[in-house]
Amino acid sequence: MEKALMPGELSSPHAKLEDSCSDCHKLFGQEAQNRLCLDCHDHKNIAEDIQKRKGYHGRIPGIKNKECRVCHSEHKGRQHSIVLLDKQAFDHQLTDFPLRGRHRDAPCKACHLEDKKTNKQKPYHQASSQCIQCHKSDDAHKGQLGKQCESCHTQTRWLDFRFDHSATKFKLEGKHKGVDCRNCHPQQKYSDLPQKCVSCHQRDDKHNGHYGKKCQDCHTVSGWSNQHFNHDKDTEYPLQGKHKKVRCQQCHRSDGYTQYVEDGARKNIKKLKTDCYACHRLQDEHKGQFGRKCMSCHSVKGWEKQKFDHQKTDFPLKGKHKKLACGDCHSGEVSSAETSALRQKKMALDTTCISCHQLDDVHREQQGKKCQECHNETGWQNKVVFDHNLVKFPLLGAHSALACEECHSSGSFKDTKGQCLSCHREDDYHDQSLGTKCERCHYVGDWKAWEFDHDKQTEFTLTGKHEGIVCSACHQNPVTLHMGRATEGIKGKGNGKGVIEKFTMPSDCQDCHLQDDAHDGEFGRHCQRCHNTESFSDVQL
Repeated sequence: MEKALMPGELSSPHAKLEDSCSDCHKLFGQEAQNRLCLDCHDHKNIAEDIQKRKGYHGRIPGIKNKECRVCHSEHKGRQHSIVLLDKQAFDHQLTDFPLRGRHRDAPCKACHLEDKKTNKQKPYHQASSQCIQCHKSDDAHKGQLGKQCESCHTQTRWLDFRFDHSATKFKLEGKHKGVDCRNCHPQQKYSDLPQKCVSCHQRDDKHNGHYGKKCQDCHTVSGWSNQHFNHDKDTEYPLQGKHKKVRCQQCHRSDGYTQYVEDGARKNIKKLKTDCYACHRLQDEHKGQFGRKCMSCHSVKGWEKQKFDHQKTDFPLKGKHKKLACGDCHSGEVSSAETSALRQKKMALDTTCISCHQLDDVHREQQGKKCQECHNETGWQNKVVFDHNLVKFPLLGAHSALACEECHSSGSFKDTKGQCLSCHREDDYHDQSLGTKCERCHYVGDWKAWEFDHDKQTEFTLTGKHEGIVCSACHQNPVTLHMGRATEGIKGKGNGKGVIEKFTMPSDCQDCHLQDDAHDGEFGRHCQRCHNTESFSDVQL
């Protein structure tokens, strides 16, 4: 009977209820209509909206006393839509999300999406009013700043945001005010970021982390180069002299920066070495031989401006020594004892001339190591004071004008022989046929002015024609070698040591005049019985 009284077909969503009128209607009780609709569709939120006058249903004028069927009528056929919604005339201002700004121009489907499971339009009142539900793909922050987009952005333009960075724990000051967000928020990370300078400026840190992470101890936000670090006050090494103009990295190199146990340029510092050698090791021409207390001789005004006074040592510089470079004398390795002595301005090095001039010693130490006995500091060859007359061979006559090397040609001084022949072998006109004692005939005044007396120094007096002939006319036989020395074939008066004090040789006429003998030896060897020295032709029978 109920079906017979049904005024018309139900809409498609309710078609299954045509045989169950009691599910929506109560016999003779229209006042229960609204409750039955809300119970079936579980629209408790709509009932709450109506009760509290919020949402679209709660804001419809007179809605509280209206029945659901006034707007959502039934029994008008299968194709009838229960929801009589005019999208063009719908007043969105009555909803909990009044359209403002760019939202006014957005189509309904941009916010009221389909159900991905059923591919059907979701109920309009189920659309979320949170920005993130529609703008999740537009969220450059990747959800890190939460879902309250409206706290920074407006509905007029997405990029026009009203975020106040000063309200955060990191107030923007100085150069930070003009920095793009992405410069500090890489990878779109905005929450739980470190606030230390080095977290953003690590690439700009020329100190490579050696000064810790508290950049603000030296730098300011007004500019990276505007530093307020005072080396004189903030360190134990005030900059003086040339150091004032030196760039930081010239002392604080990658292998020599101050290292910090903890953050901060003024706390917990593991000190950088402040001795000169720590920076100037490569410039040390002394190769560490003079120790590491460079300030003993040098000053910070300039490396070349040294204050070491050699005159206060045990070896004051004089003459040519004043112009020498340190390395000319101080070469090679120096012992620790010598280094210590130098720092105390005392001389512990070997101060003998030969210690430096060994290569210059033409005497090859044959004259000893006391060079100063002959030489002085004004010049190696200037005013040599050696007195040759004090040795076994005093210089006399022509010898006094000779240069040392004319006699000491081999560089030997100590073992040079004092015999004439040792130097005058090439000058020996007699080719040693008259022996080696040149001084018997010659003297040091002049080699050619000889003083040999044949009548007194031999047993063969020169008379007649013999007086005018040259020595070699008679002394040409090799048998007559070694004058003054006893050899075979030579007779003379000896001194018991084999040395003849008077020169003698065969004195028969035939020894020299054998070829002149017209008699061919028939009259014997005693030519003087007939001939004399005045003339060979004057015969005395």
